[in-house]
Amino acid sequence: MGLFLPYEKMWDMPLGGTSTEKQIPHWFGNIAYVIVGGVCKLLFRYKVEGRENLRGFYDESGVVVVCNHTSFLDVAFIYLSARPKQWIRLIGRDTLFDNAHGLVGQILSRVGAFPIKRDSADRTAIKRAARDLKNRELVGILPEGTRRGKSSRTPELHAGAAFIAKMGHAPLLPMTVRNAELVKQKGQRIHFPKISVQFGEPVLLEDFSFLPKDEQQEACTWYCMRECFALSYRIPAEEVDMRALFPETKDYAETFREHPIPQRTTQEVVQRIKDEREAKEAAKVEAAKADASKVEAPSPSTPSTEA
Repeated sequence: MGLFLPYEKMWDMPLGGTSTEKQIPHWFGNIAYVIVGGVCKLLFRYKVEGRENLRGFYDESGVVVVCNHTSFLDVAFIYLSARPKQWIRLIGRDTLFDNAHGLVGQILSRVGAFPIKRDSADRTAIKRAARDLKNRELVGILPEGTRRGKSSRTPELHAGAAFIAKMGHAPLLPMTVRNAELVKQKGQRIHFPKISVQFGEPVLLEDFSFLPKDEQQEACTWYCMRECFALSYRIPAEEVDMRALFPETKDYAETFREHPIPQRTTQEVVQRIKDEREAKEAAKVEAAKADASKVEAPSPSTPSTEA
């Protein structure tokens, strides 16, 4: 139970899932959950809706959890929403990990977070995320990259969430954190609104295969984010004005109006994953039997050459 561990070591260690490798020590994360969770419950009376959509994947599959980003408190509630049974390993911008002389990095790494370089194809981060997903862990992504309305950057979406889901052979799960942005608004005192977290229904990348190959991941991420905002506003997804939210990103509203994406439940997706896993195992067994029969089969006798 080391008090301090190198960041890089923890980034490459499992946290939950099915890996038999040594995991990130759980003691810090458990203490953080009790303290932070208790304070947030007291101050914000937070609740989690639709958590069964996340719980259904426990030990069955990795999941890319996708959330919109309105407040610095989002990450705390995303983390709390999965505990104590599961851990969501958030991907954060790399500059966060050196804050407070590395103390922030130590805290984030202890609860499973790992860094990604902004505005670049960070292959190391992508490989880490894919490995975690294959280990049936949860990976959390905030595709907007920064808090909405808190910087001069025009909000835009990239295909990163769907790309990581593809690499990790995992479904995506939209979610939202409501009212966290009301805690501290510019020029106002701190408020303590009721905060709620809600998980939506899972999304499969393969359901976007009708689109051109170079658009499938972008469209999937766009669709997931529309689901996040629909949860946030408590309105049907078709009523979310994505063109206003992401003015520089291609709008797929008409595309999905003409070609609706199937609505799937966690139970349906998990059963599908189990069936595929069993089919692969059965194919391996049959292949092994076929190889064994070839080895055991007697070689044809050589014809006699005697007169």
